[in-house]
Amino acid sequence: MIRASIWIGAIGMFGLASAIPAAAQGMMQHVDLASPEMTSAEMTRGDVEAAIASATYLHPADLSGKKLSGLDLSGLDLSGTILRGARPNKAKLRDAKLDRAILDQAWLVEADLSRASLKGANIFAAQMQRATLDGADLSGARITADLTGASLIGALLTGADLSADMKNQSMGLMRAVLKSSNLERAILRDADLSRVDLEFASLKNADLTNASLRRAALGGATLAGVTVIGADFNGADLASTRLVEPIGLDAAKNFDKAQNIDRLLRE
Repeated sequence: MIRASIWIGAIGMFGLASAIPAAAQGMMQHVDLASPEMTSAEMTRGDVEAAIASATYLHPADLSGKKLSGLDLSGLDLSGTILRGARPNKAKLRDAKLDRAILDQAWLVEADLSRASLKGANIFAAQMQRATLDGADLSGARITADLTGASLIGALLTGADLSADMKNQSMGLMRAVLKSSNLERAILRDADLSRVDLEFASLKNADLTNASLRRAALGGATLAGVTVIGADFNGADLASTRLVEPIGLDAAKNFDKAQNIDRLLRE
């Protein structure tokens, strides 16, 4: 049993993934990730390949709510595929193409998406704790997922939007959660990280050129060797943030307007 921090109604285990109204991202519920609903697969790799083969641009493959846990889908072209509420927990999606895929409310806990392409993907209220996205390309993706403890070493997030969804405040603050994640050498140029939770994350040697960190939570995060030219720190919380030898700090925006600057750790 674990506490799920994003939208329990998205689980889909009762076949209602697309029918249940969205609840707050912060609503804490118990989910048994060891249950068959979260660990089994109702399709084989061959079944998924057949669904892809019969899809068209106007009618993409629809795997909404499907149990896909543990499947090896590495290298498949799932571009545009609808995976809303699907459950590929611990699935292997290495080198897969998921460009423009719909992964809203999907469960990808501990999934391996190393070097996967998710350009322009929509990843809203997804559960991706401890997922591996090393070298993945999420350029232009819209992401409000729980990526707590995830690995995104060398990931490409140019122009990605991980910011809070301010249109849905009645449902609570929907935003990307990257707490304790590994973003070393990640490329976040022009990314929107406004209000994103990056507490205790490692951004060693990451590129944050022109990224927005407005009101981001960076408490305890490591920013050693990070490039921050043009990055906007307005309202960012820097309590116990390790800022060591940053590149271009003098060219960052609104650094003097960040919170808890006096609590920065410089070594």
